[in-house]
Amino acid sequence: MESGKGVGADAVTDGSKPTSRRAARRPRALARRMAGVFALLAAAMVVRAAPLHESVMRVPVVKDGRAEMIEVTVFKPDGRGPFPIVVLSHGSPRSAQDRRATGRLRLVAQSGPFVELGFAVLVPTRRGYGDSEGEWAEGYGSCASPDYYSAGLETARDVRSAVDAVRHEAWADPRHVVLVGQSAGGFGSVAASSLPFEGLVGVVNFAGGRGSLAPGRVCGESRLVEAMERYGRAARVPELWIYSANDHFFDPTLARRMYEAFVRSGGAAEFVEAPSVGLDGHGYFARAMQDWAPRVAAFLRRVGVVR
Repeated sequence: MESGKGVGADAVTDGSKPTSRRAARRPRALARRMAGVFALLAAAMVVRAAPLHESVMRVPVVKDGRAEMIEVTVFKPDGRGPFPIVVLSHGSPRSAQDRRATGRLRLVAQSGPFVELGFAVLVPTRRGYGDSEGEWAEGYGSCASPDYYSAGLETARDVRSAVDAVRHEAWADPRHVVLVGQSAGGFGSVAASSLPFEGLVGVVNFAGGRGSLAPGRVCGESRLVEAMERYGRAARVPELWIYSANDHFFDPTLARRMYEAFVRSGGAAEFVEAPSVGLDGHGYFARAMQDWAPRVAAFLRRVGVVR
């Protein structure tokens, strides 16, 4: 487990003249802080500078013999491939009205670090979101008795369908697949790892969970923990779980409970408590790429998919 201090803490000065040796060192300390800030900005610019070749696919998701088409954004590096595959899975807004308002999900900035590492990135807009067909398939029932386990498997259905659609593409290497998701997408990626999944080599779960109604309020926390325990029984690829210290959807205490249930039942995962970000660390995946990109790259090297 790892922990860190808050990202982007502000330096405060009052403009007074130095009156001691300690005060005299303040300008130099400020200069070092500013240098660090500029270094982080430069790193973020490098991440965003990754060459992206974007295309869009329409992919069938089949359930009970019926196919519904979802949109999948594809980003590829320069070259012909074959490229290992990363699937980036989006979260689920608290408001049902916002699910369709997103349009086609792209996650351009978050895709950049993976393209830079040589991956082709798939970003499926799942059923019930944006312009993809179908009703929202990830419902977990009532808050009093949520079925998170089944809800996660429905997310996994869309994730698997996106990968299956590119298995025979010349540019894709389906022997090396990594699932990466945030919030509901992270939860669904963990769920997908509990199913037979040809070519899957690792999972990165950013703030995965379901059922957050408001800051600090989650429907049936114990049911969420139980679902992770069930997924852990069958999950056999290495996983990296990253939760920010000030996540107000799934706080560190709940996150650790889910993690401990997952590994206790047989799952193989590493837990990282990442630095606080802004007012709500649930946005860490979108706002702290300079922090998570090296963590994820190191994990991908450990699982042998990046040199």
